[in-house]
Order: sequence, then C-alpha cells, then structure tokens
Amino acid sequence: MESKTYGNDRRFIEQHLDTVEIALGEKRVLTTPSLQGRVVTSTTAGEGGYSFGWINYALISSGKTLPHCNNFGGEDRFWLGPEGGQHSLFFRSGSDFSFDDWQTPAVIDTEAWAVTEKSEALVSFRKEALLQNYGGTPLALGFERRVRLLDDAQLGEMLPISLPAGVDYVAFESENRLTNRGDFEWNRQTGMPSIWILGQFTPSDDNTIIIPVRPAADSTINDAYFGKIPADRLRVTDTALYYTGDGRMRGKIGIPPAMTLPLCGALDRQNGTLTLVRFSFDPKQTTYVNSMWEHQDDPFRGDVINAYNDGPLDDGSIMGPFYELETSSPAANLRPGQTLTHRHTTIHFKGELALLEQLAKQIFSL
Repeated sequence: MESKTYGNDRRFIEQHLDTVEIALGEKRVLTTPSLQGRVVTSTTAGEGGYSFGWINYALISSGKTLPHCNNFGGEDRFWLGPEGGQHSLFFRSGSDFSFDDWQTPAVIDTEAWAVTEKSEALVSFRKEALLQNYGGTPLALGFERRVRLLDDAQLGEMLPISLPAGVDYVAFESENRLTNRGDFEWNRQTGMPSIWILGQFTPSDDNTIIIPVRPAADSTINDAYFGKIPADRLRVTDTALYYTGDGRMRGKIGIPPAMTLPLCGALDRQNGTLTLVRFSFDPKQTTYVNSMWEHQDDPFRGDVINAYNDGPLDDGSIMGPFYELETSSPAANLRPGQTLTHRHTTIHFKGELALLEQLAKQIFSL
C-alpha cells in the first residue's frame, strides 16, 4: 500500500466502493453508502494530509465477504446493540453464545444504505430492516444517519478551547436515528436495541487511549470481555483511565453510565495526532444494553463507552491491527413511530507533539 495519505486512501476506496466526500476547504471526510454510510477516513490537510481512519485494504480489495462479520474498517460506523444476551441481534434463538453461531446482521455489515441528502459539508443516509432477536421477537427498524463537517464556530461551541498556532483539526458529527417501525412497544420483555457507533483508528507503539471517568461507589469498569488486562497496559485513577492502544494485545474495556463523562480520546505520540470523541449523554438515562456473550442476569446493565485494542488471536492471526473508540445510546424504549437519536462527534488534531500534549492536558484536565 502507498503512504497513508488521504488522497491515496480516497483513490483506493473509489476503486471498490461508492463514495461521497464532504469538505470545508482542506478538511475532508470520505463516506461510503456501500457500507451503511460509514465515515471511512478524514483529514485536516487535503489530498496529501494524514488519513485518520483505519482501513482493511486486503478485505476490501478482495471483493469477498466473510462469514460472521466483515471488518472493513472506518472511523465512524453504525452498529446495533446488544451483541450478546437474551435480546441479542447477533445470535439465533436457542444458539450457544459461541463464535460459530455469531452473525452480524447484513444491514450493519455488508448492505448499502440510500443517500437522501447531499451538500458541500453534509450527507444523509437511510435504511430499513426487519431483524429477529435471540428471544424470537421481530423488530422492524428504521435507520437515518447524517454526517456533517463542523466549522470553527461549531467546534468552538462544542469545545471552548484555544487552538495553538501550528495545530490543524478536522471535526465531524454523525447524527444517528433509530425508529420503531413496528406495531408494538420495545421494552424489557421484547428487548430494546441501541445505537452503537464504532470508530477504528491506526495504532502505534506510543498511543494512549484516555477516558475521563467520575467516581461511582456501585459501579466498576468492565475489563472482562477478552480476559484481564495487565496492569502495565491499563492504568486507572480516580478521574481517568489510560489504556495502551498499540494493536499488540487484544483487550476491551467498558464504562458504565454511572462513571461516564461524554468524552474519550487517544494521544498518539508516534504519529503526532490527538483524537477526541464527544457524544450525546444524559446521566439520568441509565438503561444500557449488555453485550456480553452469555445469558445475562441483567440484560440492561451495560456500557456507554467501549475501547478496544486489537492483537493476535489464539491462532496467531490478527484482524487489524487497529484500536477502537465506541459509544452507545441508551436502550431504545420506543412506542411505534417513536425515534431515538444518538450523536457521536470525532475531532482530530494534527501538529507538533508538545502542542498536542498541551491540548490534551487542557481538554482532559490532566
């Protein structure tokens, strides 16, 4: 593969998928309706600028689709929760919660979504689907997704900071809407899906995921997804956690609602990037789906933020490597025709390391 520039990545994606680019000057965001309107990548500096999204070049160029899940990459893609449990959308009724039975719904994996609106700095997509969850409940779902670039004024409203001279940025928001298109209410008995936005980025040997947290006596961080994470890779304080995002050891963490602040990010000292994710969050909403691959004691005691670091599987193969920043909406307790909205904003800063470290301290109050 050629050097990791936005222009090279755009030309590669255009060879294999439909694309829609939005731009504000040299700030660019590349989306593809072929894959659910996901943001594939972005840049602060036009064709020759650094390309922020992780892309699975081998899988995309193969033209093939895989069983279970197709990890094409992209720094903002639409998923649904829960993944596991009694109301899972990824396992058939009565199946074991094993990899052999796991299947990502095509509507969030391989299917195209329709473009419904396009302007210089905004693009919208739409799709509908009927899915049956693990409990046997058929769910009629409507999806809408709008991706827009943020200008200086909009960024200033969201993040009131002074940007040092010599630091460039690109910021974009996905507004994601889930509608109950059926004829019954989604509740704890039927199952309530959630909007789950995943962003995949290129790791490095000096990349730290940063997640501010607030203390909560009755809540703890979930680090049991893929086994206990060693202490030298995950450091937790009263105000934040620091997790190594180097793509060398598989692990995942989850932040429950009681500990959530609507901010996470990563400082990549090797590539000279600071990435932030802001998202819509109401601390009064505490019902989040549980995606653990098991029969759950409480299917609605789940995470708001997840961070994943890729690494070799037991057989030595690897999906990426990449690291992931993920946010979820509350469980969608919706009557017929009602809609839930979840906003997920990604902000990338590029510049000298000393300036990025200064910014990180300012933003995360380190």
